[in-house]
Amino acid sequence: MSNRLKKGLLHILFWLAGLGIWQLLSLVYGPEILPGPIYTAKGGYELLMDGTLLQYIGISSYRVLLGWTLGSLIAIPVGLVIGKVGTIRVFAEPFLNFIRFIPPIAFITLFLVWFGIGETSKIMLILYATFFIVVLNTLTGVLAVEEDKIRSARSMGASEWQIVLHVIIPATVPYMFTGIRLAMGTSFMAIIGAEMIASNEGVGYLIWNSRLFFRTDWIFVGLICLGFMGFLTDRTVGLLGRKLLSRYGVVSANSLRR
Repeated sequence: MSNRLKKGLLHILFWLAGLGIWQLLSLVYGPEILPGPIYTAKGGYELLMDGTLLQYIGISSYRVLLGWTLGSLIAIPVGLVIGKVGTIRVFAEPFLNFIRFIPPIAFITLFLVWFGIGETSKIMLILYATFFIVVLNTLTGVLAVEEDKIRSARSMGASEWQIVLHVIIPATVPYMFTGIRLAMGTSFMAIIGAEMIASNEGVGYLIWNSRLFFRTDWIFVGLICLGFMGFLTDRTVGLLGRKLLSRYGVVSANSLRR
């Protein structure tokens, strides 16, 4: 039996064992407190049939992807500038290290005041959640570039712009990519908090609103959907990174395990 087949069987056994334990706990505590897999599947089918589930998944995914993309596109050049220009870095680093410890959900009220209760406030919150993670990873990558490489490029007559373009950016790509993947998880946490507090659509709203009807099965459906959304998004980003950026040293977690 090949190693791949063994791993596949182990994964299946693991999930079956997890579902079995979940079902046993549901029998102990009751489906109203802890709905089992069957009860949860029925709730998911109910939401799927009335179109609510797919609609909310689409809305949450749109918000996350837009805010995450904008935040990453802004953060990468900012991180490169801060890392390359020492004068800017002296002033920017303390600020970055201060504000990065303030969680995105703490800004929800302010963002609602500044940007209103529409889509803008939620997208800006995800942008904030993404920005500092990608900036700090990009900055770390720039500072990790070996000085010998920069000196060699200068000795061959390369300008500062050419050094950034052909030395610093290629060496920093793995750090950028790691920051982008980490920021995706933070983006999901931010949007769920925003949808719970200031939205009437989305997976976060589904989880929060289900408490009013004491539908714990709907809550579990929302949690499972979040897990799948994050898993699929991360795998897609990892696959694209491996295909498009492998020459810069970007590898997926699966590649490392093999």
